[in-house]
Amino acid sequence: MQDTDKLIADKMARHGLPEAAVRAFLHGVEGLRRHAKMVVNEAEISPASNLPVWEELVAATPAAGAELLSQAVLIKLNGGLGTSMGLQQAKSLLEIKPGVTFLDLIVRQVCALREQAGCHVQLLLMNSFSTSEDTLTHLRRYADFADAAEVELMQNRVPKLEQESLRPVEFPAQPELEWCPPGHGDIFPALAGSGWLERLLARGIKYAFVSNSDNLGAQMDVHFLRWFAESGAPFVMEVTPRTEADKKGGHLAVRREDGQLILREVAQCPEADVPAFQDITRHRFFNTNNLWIRLDVLRDYMEAHGGVVPLPVICNAKHVNPRDASTPAVFQLETAMGAAIECFAGARAVCVPRSRFFPVKTCSDLLLLRSDAVEIDPAGCMQLAPECGGVAPIVSLDPAVYKLVDSLRELGVPSLKHVRRLIVRGPHSFTPGEPLSGEVEVSGGAAARCSE
Repeated sequence: MQDTDKLIADKMARHGLPEAAVRAFLHGVEGLRRHAKMVVNEAEISPASNLPVWEELVAATPAAGAELLSQAVLIKLNGGLGTSMGLQQAKSLLEIKPGVTFLDLIVRQVCALREQAGCHVQLLLMNSFSTSEDTLTHLRRYADFADAAEVELMQNRVPKLEQESLRPVEFPAQPELEWCPPGHGDIFPALAGSGWLERLLARGIKYAFVSNSDNLGAQMDVHFLRWFAESGAPFVMEVTPRTEADKKGGHLAVRREDGQLILREVAQCPEADVPAFQDITRHRFFNTNNLWIRLDVLRDYMEAHGGVVPLPVICNAKHVNPRDASTPAVFQLETAMGAAIECFAGARAVCVPRSRFFPVKTCSDLLLLRSDAVEIDPAGCMQLAPECGGVAPIVSLDPAVYKLVDSLRELGVPSLKHVRRLIVRGPHSFTPGEPLSGEVEVSGGAAARCSE
């Protein structure tokens, strides 16, 4: 084991990865060997309940002023390419409205906060090796965000491991395939190893709001920032009620042994417990990946735990070339940052409205955002059109036809602000702005069938 760990550490060091990343990865490897925390049985947990409600907290809390906002950093996870949607660039460069990308709206939101508070509000983008160049090139159009050293937090990468030996795989034919992303749990070693954690604290910044760059609902709320600062909680997770569409995603729970909040992913669920895992009336809340973190507490915690946040490891069995089953079988290890909720005593969860969770994973999601059902205000904040009555239309596009972003050009963008559900089966073409209402279904290019 020691020889294997040395091989891993040496390989990561040769490729310039910081010691914090090496320690975190070796912790995951040891967890894999011991099967540590890889299974969470239903008998060990209770459903989470009686959570504070976002709307009530923000209504009762004054807005944060310049003093608090100057102590806050907005961190956006920006490492994804969106290859499942046919993209070969950073997913945050997708256009949401004509000429406006996710990244443009993130910049607009930060500028609005700075103007509102009259102080500097820090933005960090956690880029990957795949997204860094495209992202930084796009940001050069904004003078205040053109300095890469002031806006980029670089994600680490980790070696794929041979399944039999757990040694780092060697694949000389395509050496880039020897590496994989570490999951967004990498934010902790990335902050520490890059020096950003100490830099932020030295600047008096101790409140971090972290979210995915493709989630336009995740905006830094000035009322909640004050609540978080005054609560004394080291870590707060935004959760929202699960629906049938979310039953396979991770859920919040309470560990019976000590009452600690935890996040259980499907990979940690034994087969016999899957029905309970997917029971949305039992486990009612899922993680939106919007997190609030006290950076001073994070630093102290990592110093007390050997420089790592000991997250449960998620092990994915693959081939070194995922498209070629004849190549060596490997494990890809990753961690989820939300799992850190179990590491901090006093960590809390808050139930937020679904509007705080608006990610774009499919072309169905993107069509909704491009429609008039979603409005973007001058501050870059997303909200549903008043006609929606607070409930987003459900859009379901035929995945066989509308898997890739380019396919939306032929489809067109109809008016959806009066729609409850839109189903498109087969190829179709809408007139831009074509008014639809109620329950709408189109099939094979036929005229839309509407029902109120």
